[in-house]
Amino acid sequence: MLIDVTLPQLGESVAEGTISKWLVREGDIVKKDQPLVSVATDKADSELPAPAAGRVSKLLAAEGQVVPVKTVIAQIEEGVGPVAPLSISPGPPLSILPPPPAAAPAPVASAAPATPAAAPQSARAALATPTVRKVALEHDVDLSSVQGTGERGRVTRDDVMRAAGNGESSGPPVVEVRPPAPPPSRAAQIAQLVNGGGGFVPPIPGVGYGSFKLPAYRPASGDKVVPFTRRRRLTADHMVYSKFASPHVVTVAEVDLHRASKLRDAHKERYKAEGMSLTMLAFVVVATARAVRENPSINARVLDDAYVMFHDIHIGVAVDSPDGLVVPVVRRADELGVRGIVRAIDDLAKRAKSGKITIDDLSGATFSVSNPGLKGNLFGGAIINQPNVGILRMGEIQKRVVVVESPDGEDQIAIHPIMYVALSYDHRVVDGVAANGFLWRVTEILEKAEFDV
Repeated sequence: MLIDVTLPQLGESVAEGTISKWLVREGDIVKKDQPLVSVATDKADSELPAPAAGRVSKLLAAEGQVVPVKTVIAQIEEGVGPVAPLSISPGPPLSILPPPPAAAPAPVASAAPATPAAAPQSARAALATPTVRKVALEHDVDLSSVQGTGERGRVTRDDVMRAAGNGESSGPPVVEVRPPAPPPSRAAQIAQLVNGGGGFVPPIPGVGYGSFKLPAYRPASGDKVVPFTRRRRLTADHMVYSKFASPHVVTVAEVDLHRASKLRDAHKERYKAEGMSLTMLAFVVVATARAVRENPSINARVLDDAYVMFHDIHIGVAVDSPDGLVVPVVRRADELGVRGIVRAIDDLAKRAKSGKITIDDLSGATFSVSNPGLKGNLFGGAIINQPNVGILRMGEIQKRVVVVESPDGEDQIAIHPIMYVALSYDHRVVDGVAANGFLWRVTEILEKAEFDV
């Protein structure tokens, strides 16, 4: 029985994947859960296991091809194992392939003894599917002498028929199973509407818009052209889509981190001794998770004609990796204290930098936090990580002169660490009142610094 191997849903927002490399060939015998293919997405790279043991019957997608999820990319003939070696007595070598059908005897051109194993041996050296090998035997075609036109030099049925000098097969036609074309996604329908409906002409990247045209690039000495990597291209497409789909609004708050900094200084050595790093990012994530729980409209995503507010709070934290910025997810962040958040962020950051991050680690965020690191800037409005409706971006922490109120009620001048935080939110479903209330609550939690460390 043929078992279809389909491209699964590799993450909540992943609609397609790129076939990076096939780890098996047609005709290979595989075990259940044996890796079949490496698939790359905008989240991460992963290997798909075999759903059953058997023989790889067909590979229906080429390396480098982009295929939608739920597409059949291969077929496995279940239950077919390796061919056991024949036990025979000494004598002339025998072929283990089925003999060709009976035909009229041809004139013998030479009296030399025949070597029946020679043709099958050369046929086995060619790259061809079992079906093609059968067609070659039926038409007495030596596969080793056929120039393959298929993928990686694979000999196809058409190649065999051309070598046989016959345009059609005398046997039943070989029907290649192709997966049904998936219906166009909602995003594709919107893109088609935008690109071809209503007379609207969108800007063309690298070309221009309307009467405005970009000047042609003229190479100069010392210039370096850097091709987009797959990850950079996917990131660019994600950012363009987010700006196109979500009406971004940015609001900024100033946070006095005097108490939070003192709390961190009092405990950071203890965390360091345990192999963890107590950073201000951990405090921000804790404050964000609490504020999200109190302001559920910020913990949502937009559907076609509705929106859903999530119950669970999963905070995506942007970190750097060798392939670019990735956003691993801290699950149920509102249920974790400072220690739990620190441990989760440390683990995710280490695996991201070592290239061991998984698709599950990068999927399912309901809100995101972006940290520019030590070499940050005053503040900035981040682009929303789709399909979220909000992202909080931390700014640089700087010591500034501030006015504080003393215990006796008098105003005083002091030097405190100050940070600006900027909230980018999707104005389709998040109103200004809700966004401002959320950001005000984040600021209040950080300034009070009532954390259990």
